Amino acid sequence: MGGERKTSAMLKWFKRSAPRKVFVAGLDCAPPPVLFHTGAEETLGLKEQLPNLGRLIDEGIYGPLSSSIPCITVPAWTSMLASKDPGELGFYGFRNRADHSYDRMSIATSNAIHDRRVWEVLSEAGKTSAVVGVPQTYPIKPFDGYMISSFLTPSTQRQYTHPHELRYEIDRVLDGAEYDVDVPRFRTDDKDFLLRQIQEMTEKRFAVIKYLLREKPWDFFMFVEIGLDRLHHGMWKYWDPGHVKHEPGNPYESAIPDYYRYLDREMGEILGMLDDETVVMLVSDHGAQAMEGGFAINEWLRKEGLLVLKSEPRYEGIVPFEKVEVDWEQTSAWGAGGYYARVFMNVEGRETHGKIPAGDYEKVRDELKARIKAIPDHAGDPMDSVVFKPDALYRRVRPLQDGGAVPPDLMVYFGDLRWRSMGSFGIPEIYTFENDLGPDDANHAQDGVFVLWDPRHNHGGRYVEGLQLMDVAPTVLNLMQVPVPPDMQGKVVSR
Repeated sequence: MGGERKTSAMLKWFKRSAPRKVFVAGLDCAPPPVLFHTGAEETLGLKEQLPNLGRLIDEGIYGPLSSSIPCITVPAWTSMLASKDPGELGFYGFRNRADHSYDRMSIATSNAIHDRRVWEVLSEAGKTSAVVGVPQTYPIKPFDGYMISSFLTPSTQRQYTHPHELRYEIDRVLDGAEYDVDVPRFRTDDKDFLLRQIQEMTEKRFAVIKYLLREKPWDFFMFVEIGLDRLHHGMWKYWDPGHVKHEPGNPYESAIPDYYRYLDREMGEILGMLDDETVVMLVSDHGAQAMEGGFAINEWLRKEGLLVLKSEPRYEGIVPFEKVEVDWEQTSAWGAGGYYARVFMNVEGRETHGKIPAGDYEKVRDELKARIKAIPDHAGDPMDSVVFKPDALYRRVRPLQDGGAVPPDLMVYFGDLRWRSMGSFGIPEIYTFENDLGPDDANHAQDGVFVLWDPRHNHGGRYVEGLQLMDVAPTVLNLMQVPVPPDMQGKVVSR
């Protein structure tokens, strides 16, 4: 009898310690307050309405997942899957300074990535992966498995799948309808149009995902759904009663909860297709929060005498930074717009018309950092902005000669991401409550979500703190018993 118990225990241990298959559901922009809290005081909590996602949380390990800095789609997903910080990766957003000129920019496509991501490490270990919609996968790079590229793909008329023939299978699955890598416009006032775009795109994505699950062999499967991000940016004010523009009783109050419930139903179908050898992870690249407004960084720099134009903008209304004539010999700093601000300094010997003496660089940078941190909000209260120096933040800053882009001298979270950075000119006030690129209700939040669910072991909803985006890749590799490369920066999440 004792021998039987010992044998049974050994079999259980073997099953738990044997290599596992891993399925990763990536929900771009999913925030912890929506999935992890359901108390009455949490007005955004939806977990009790999401039986399938709620089961993963209640039986798994979960917690907030601190994103990269900056916490934006590019570089966050690659930081997660290569387990490298943005400085090591060498890019800090979708568009980056290609050199120390004033106007040459590079796009962070897959060609900008010099580090192996999870599926490439697995491919070298003889494992097969299926990857759908993960950002920075275009242009496609061959590996052992199947891939459908992401929202950064310029057109599905290009090669957007691996193998190439997979695109024809997708055509058959969708009955000739075009596969959508993104919605054409998410910054639109036509909210009915936006909701139709997102729903149609996501339905197509899940149809293809379920086809791959049924028809293709895989050891690792990952998808990223961008629709949630587009919905949050386009619809947050209609849902969040704490948003400065929220109107109770508006016709779109249920749009975001309805989409979460739809995602939950799709995840329920997917969970029913997985065997009990497959560990499921639910992750997001960053969170979301109400956007209070925008801060015109270049207009502020101009008022401070740090940015000088040769003449007033020749266009009426909003004028992009690229269309103004900067007097570079008189300019000390300029900035870029986005969910966070990138501030660049005009340094002698580094930039063509550098104004700041190289020997004064650190002193001037510290002064500029202090001035930005001291900026109040529109009401004169502390804005509580956070300002980072990349070289103090990252393990290293990948140099140009090693394939890196030029990092900002400072990175700014205005109001700790409650305010967006506006790089344009022609904004009537430094503080604005209209976005220069079109309607946008939400900014990013530093924390995304992490859930790990093992069908062989009920963890009872164990809440874990201190998780970081770069922990995901080592955890996947550890589950699949593939050695974690020593240069990965994250840690394995303990089970």
